[in-house]
Amino acid sequence: MHDSRLIYPPLNTPKLVADDVWIVDGPVIRFGPRWFKIPFSTRATIIRLPDRRLFIHSPTPLVDELKAEIASLGVPSWIIGPNRLHYWWIPQWHAAFPNARVFLAPRIREQAGDALTLDGELLERETGYPWDAWIATLPVAGSYMTEIVFFHRPSRTLVLTDLIENFEADRLGSPLMRFLTWLGGVRDPDGSTPSDLRSTFARNKAALRDAVARMIAWNPERIILAHGRWYKWNGRAELRRAFRWIPKS
Repeated sequence: MHDSRLIYPPLNTPKLVADDVWIVDGPVIRFGPRWFKIPFSTRATIIRLPDRRLFIHSPTPLVDELKAEIASLGVPSWIIGPNRLHYWWIPQWHAAFPNARVFLAPRIREQAGDALTLDGELLERETGYPWDAWIATLPVAGSYMTEIVFFHRPSRTLVLTDLIENFEADRLGSPLMRFLTWLGGVRDPDGSTPSDLRSTFARNKAALRDAVARMIAWNPERIILAHGRWYKWNGRAELRRAFRWIPKS
């Protein structure tokens, strides 16, 4: 399929979605077994806190034009790797902004290997972070992957990574990809947790139910996703729909 159909232009530029919240749509990456790499669109989230401090979630490539625009927004203070699969461009951002603190979800180093050798602080708790007054942190632990969820209270923006994916059919030129995204439970308008990742939470569904209940209680206005169409409104309803696969008991 043509990767150009998956992207959300303009790329590599901050797009304002709420007060002090931007997204940056990036290029397509390919992930999966060597014999069958699946294309994924990419998206970073930038949140500005007081004193122009920037929270950079799942960064996309730092091209020169983006670096210049970042300077107009503030100073990157924290660079976040929110789950073990989202580390690709963290070294590039850290090299450009060496004073920024890097926070990494559990098992990122295991996944990244030599691609990520810099020191980072572990994201494993709910509080005790420098952004606590403005952004809530919620680890959602699984046997294979722990994803760290963030909620920007002032704008009611929930930031997810792979807990929900939502690929639009008209951007999937291949009938095979349309079928696979439907089969995997990640095709718009019914995007959800990928079926191959659901098993990572199977041993502790109660904790997952509690985490989803927390997100619903936050009553997000919007939900930003790393892959596919994100939700500009009706955040609480989208959470209830997307996580209906979780058993109630």
